[in-house]
Amino acid sequence: MGNSNKAEKPSFSKGVQSEFKKISWPDKTSLLKQSVAVICVSVVLGVVIAVLDMLLQYGVNFLTM
Repeated sequence: MGNSNKAEKPSFSKGVQSEFKKISWPDKTSLLKQSVAVICVSVVLGVVIAVLDMLLQYGVNFLTM
């Protein structure tokens, strides 16, 4: 059993290195566009959740008065 683990480690690291070479990294403009899109969607969803929270809070307060 001990020999099989030692034999797997070099092949695993070689496999990781070969897969790492296949990665296509985005260019700066693409990265910037995608980052801005993620930030905008996060802000919009945050506002939607805040509005829904305020409406639900108003509804609960109205029902409990």
